[in-house]
Amino acid sequence: MAKEISVLLIDGYIDDPAALGVPPYISPMARSIAGAALDAGADRVEYLTVDMLRGGARVPEASVSVVLSGNTVPGKYLRSMPMSQKELESLVPRLHGWKMIGGSAAESDAAEGFDFVIKRDLAASLYDGMVGKEVGERLRTLDEWNRWMLLGTDIVTRHQDFPQPLIAEVESYRGCHRFSSGGCSYCIEPTKGRPLMRSPDDIIEEASRLRELGVRNLRVGGQTCIVSYGSDPDSQLPTPNPMMVDDLFEGLQSLGFDVLHVDNANAAVIASHPDESEQVLDTLASRCTDGNVLALGMESADPRVVMENNLNSTAEQVLDAVRMINRIGGSRGPRGMPRILPGINIICGLDGETSRSYGMNMDVLDTIVSEGLMIRRINIRQVLPIRREFSVRVDQRRFKRFKEEVRENIDRTMLERVAPYGTVLRDVYMELKDGNTTFGRQLGSYPLLVGVPYKVDTDTFQDVYVTDWGFRSITGVTYPFNINEMPMSALAALPGIGKKRAQRIAVERPFGGFDDLLEVLEDPHVVDRLRDVVVF
Repeated sequence: MAKEISVLLIDGYIDDPAALGVPPYISPMARSIAGAALDAGADRVEYLTVDMLRGGARVPEASVSVVLSGNTVPGKYLRSMPMSQKELESLVPRLHGWKMIGGSAAESDAAEGFDFVIKRDLAASLYDGMVGKEVGERLRTLDEWNRWMLLGTDIVTRHQDFPQPLIAEVESYRGCHRFSSGGCSYCIEPTKGRPLMRSPDDIIEEASRLRELGVRNLRVGGQTCIVSYGSDPDSQLPTPNPMMVDDLFEGLQSLGFDVLHVDNANAAVIASHPDESEQVLDTLASRCTDGNVLALGMESADPRVVMENNLNSTAEQVLDAVRMINRIGGSRGPRGMPRILPGINIICGLDGETSRSYGMNMDVLDTIVSEGLMIRRINIRQVLPIRREFSVRVDQRRFKRFKEEVRENIDRTMLERVAPYGTVLRDVYMELKDGNTTFGRQLGSYPLLVGVPYKVDTDTFQDVYVTDWGFRSITGVTYPFNINEMPMSALAALPGIGKKRAQRIAVERPFGGFDDLLEVLEDPHVVDRLRDVVVF
């Protein structure tokens, strides 16, 4: 009897521009690895996440052990985070069979303990090794891509966040339309070459299988520009293909996911092809879930930096794109959020940057504020020398001042516009308790961080009524708010109440209505502010 071939896949989570894999996400890279293993003849694939290992899960015997991990662009994590260097080092001696690692962790010192260190496509290299070919660095073919994504779907059911709040990410294409010119200086996507597009039918087939398994939330991610999906792969500034985008999202919408979101867009494409881009944005606004975000890679508003780093778009193109996205996507959807909003990425330390560059970046953000526009999020980071070294040395004090200026003068204003007082955010997933505050987020791309200033059961979905804003998060109370039943800590969190009034309410309740409440509070203005949130 032939010996069973088993593959152990340890998902240490990745957080890269091309894929999200930190919970509540499961990366498409993890699913493609499982699919490649099965396609190559594995009898079974054991799937473990780093959180399962942290919880005491045993590392099983395996013919092949594969680790996927790393965060090229580190984020701020709420409930989990990628595998640390220390965790990876302690894991290596416990792995069995021949060992392979991929993701940005392949660049770490701990990777020296693996037999194969893969820096391009871990699934393709695993497949080659298992079928007896030389293990090297290559990208999967389109047929392999589609086949492996289907074969690997089943591992989603073994993720600790399945079925809720898990978000499965599916990929529409890889590569960069500007690959022939080298693309942006800092980005690895141009190294993947000419865009390779998956068809709407193939993406929908994968999504349909995920939905059949019980996945409730889907994100179309990984692509450099969703507006350019289906366009000419040989054009550096492609004309969008609205019909193909609509075919894809009509099919995805029909599958009945709770959340359907996307990722990146190229502002230059939107600004240069306004008619076609408007049709694509109409599709995304109408067929996706509200709270959707199109991250625009401005990177720098300084024309010199744009030129020296071959960046996608100018500051004026970014502003044109922000205006169009706001006009089409600014209306509020059933979950309480604008349907689709822009995000802006700013990278400091690119070649050509001077002290004046920071002022130019700020001018763009000030224009957005003065025109009454909305941005869902502003991501500011320092360039990472992934493709090459950069000549600029970032002044850390200036960088910190710039971030603080954006937080104080821009971020809070944006939060007030995106989620005004009295907005009811539906289905906020409560994730973490910190003292007396419970934090949660809606599911989707770049969701708002919501703090409820009293204890709420975690791992539950709550509707939240917005009452205040910070620089990076909002504050609210659970909705509807039954004033006759809620504890003192919750009463004190109501707008205009505080501890003393909360004590009076607790002593005098139950109330039959707002007239009874007014007799106790003796302040019509405070009572009026409670009419939309309080029930009896």
